[in-house]
Amino acid sequence: MTEIDCLQETLGITFEDRSLLQQALIHRSYLNEGGKSSLASNERLEFLGDAVLGFVVAQRLYSDFPGFSEGDLTKLRSSLVRTETLARIAKSLNLGDYLYIGKGEDDSGGRNRPRNLACTLEAVIGAVLIDKGYGAAKKFILRILGEELAQATEGKLQQDPKSELQEVMQKEQRLTPVYRTTGSSGPDHERLFAVEVFAGENLLGRGSGRNKRAAEQESARKALQNLEGEENLV
Repeated sequence: MTEIDCLQETLGITFEDRSLLQQALIHRSYLNEGGKSSLASNERLEFLGDAVLGFVVAQRLYSDFPGFSEGDLTKLRSSLVRTETLARIAKSLNLGDYLYIGKGEDDSGGRNRPRNLACTLEAVIGAVLIDKGYGAAKKFILRILGEELAQATEGKLQQDPKSELQEVMQKEQRLTPVYRTTGSSGPDHERLFAVEVFAGENLLGRGSGRNKRAAEQESARKALQNLEGEENLV
């Protein structure tokens, strides 16, 4: 059994045009290596998959939560289609193992990088849409998002920390949290950013991450813990 056959079995999809699935697995770094000028990266499929994913999730949430406001639906959709969620699903499907990726990107941990995994999953969705049509793509999306959707239905899906902190601060103090990058360290491919979050002049929390967004989310999470009295500032 070939690698593509194994992946199709994992996905539960048999492609009429297997080259679509192969293209969905091509990271742009792979094309920088010699002799691959005839290939295309997965970015166009990613664009298409991102669009259909957002629509399918929005449609499902609109149907399942008739009492939710536009703002509530937007926040819930964002939680379901954010990079962290998609990367977790992609990892469960072992998509990183099948990526066509450049040596440098591979050596720096590219197969497990959340952004790469999330984009690959969106590209696979785009490939399913082209090969099988909207009905099959919708069915595939709802199947792979099944656990996340179930958590949403039970009200257990966690809101992202930045959004939650903003709601808390605006409700309790009528202040908007301000994030300040205080520094960065490490080589370019493993850069670590440090961020502090403030309400007015008050330091709420500190966090670090591989990019500024991740560092901001971590600082917001720490701030929420601090506000709840769970731990001291670190």
